Amino acid sequence: MPIGLIALALGGFGIGLTEFVIMGLLPEVAADFQVSEATAGWLISGYALAVVVGALLLTAAVTRFERKPVLAVLMVLFIAGNLVSAIAPDYALMMTGRIIAALAHGAFFGIGAVVAASMVAPTKKAGAIAIMFTGLTAANVLGVPFGTMLGQAAGWRSTFWAITGIGVLALVGILTLVPRTGAGEVAAGGLRGELRAFRSGQVWLSILVTILGYGGMFGAFTYIAYTLTEVTGFSASTVPWLLILFGVGLFIGNTVGGKAADRNVDRTLLVALSALVVVLVAFAFTSGSQPMTIASMVLLGGFGFATVPGLQMRVMKYATTAPALASGANIGAFNVGNALGAWLGGVTITAGLGYTSPIWAGAGITLLGLGVMAFAAAAAKKRHDGGAPASVVGDDVDSQHEGVELQRA
Repeated sequence: MPIGLIALALGGFGIGLTEFVIMGLLPEVAADFQVSEATAGWLISGYALAVVVGALLLTAAVTRFERKPVLAVLMVLFIAGNLVSAIAPDYALMMTGRIIAALAHGAFFGIGAVVAASMVAPTKKAGAIAIMFTGLTAANVLGVPFGTMLGQAAGWRSTFWAITGIGVLALVGILTLVPRTGAGEVAAGGLRGELRAFRSGQVWLSILVTILGYGGMFGAFTYIAYTLTEVTGFSASTVPWLLILFGVGLFIGNTVGGKAADRNVDRTLLVALSALVVVLVAFAFTSGSQPMTIASMVLLGGFGFATVPGLQMRVMKYATTAPALASGANIGAFNVGNALGAWLGGVTITAGLGYTSPIWAGAGITLLGLGVMAFAAAAAKKRHDGGAPASVVGDDVDSQHEGVELQRA
């Protein structure tokens, strides 16, 4: 395993911690700034929206530059955002710090996935991406619970100081361990070259699968605390430990999903999405049982995150001439899925359908994602069997022609 992947994973750990640890510290933050919990909740929503903006605009702005220095600059931006959050004297500056850190999120994972894949042999690319995303899963398994405990014991600002320190370590790792990319690895044609990747129908289908598949899992997960306490009957003090089980599932799913995607991306995604639908339906039916709920939590995280390396790899596969912006856009799509799932789950609860309704909503969204994935896989196989090159399967004729021209440039 290239040691540079560890530096990328450490950066992913810090970014994941920044995104999710605030959920456990909202009461302390709201009390400190004297705002309502709903207002404090915008520190989560604002972050997610900024991730989407950064994934598209910031990635587009840096496509012409060498990727290693770009990753280093993004990590500096991340450090600055968390430093601002740590010292923020009021809510407005705290939100500013969150937005600054979030802008680095999408671009870092989008460009980092391309760099991670470039470090290994073609047959191990999805596995390399999975290693980078291990940092994100570790943030859920270990970082969030311990970050929450640190914030509760020493003040919420201490958590953001700790995240700032993690960012510094990741920056040093990137500068010393990640190899430099040659000029040939920078997208031909700059921004125009990157944008041409979006003429591929398969890129758009992959992004749609990301929104629906990940949105289904997150729709069920967003309101999981209410399901666990109000339906299953767990005490509130048990919820953090159950969330660790969910994180363990994320870790296992990410690792296994990455290895499986290296063998066959489409088959891995079809199996994982199918299994995720089954798990969500079973969870909705058995949420009154504590043993079954515990099993569902692990499986939900496992099959939900087993799709992530494959989804990222699939977008990059069909954007072969210019993968960086497409990769960043897919990171944004994960956050669009988060917002979609959370919104639809909230709608079902507001409609009085109960605290299992977000799980049913998640199952429905994931089923749609499975349908799109089945269509995309069938279209890709049809084009491949018809003799189209594997790297442009599913593209229209113009996209194929322009891809050839880009490769010649």
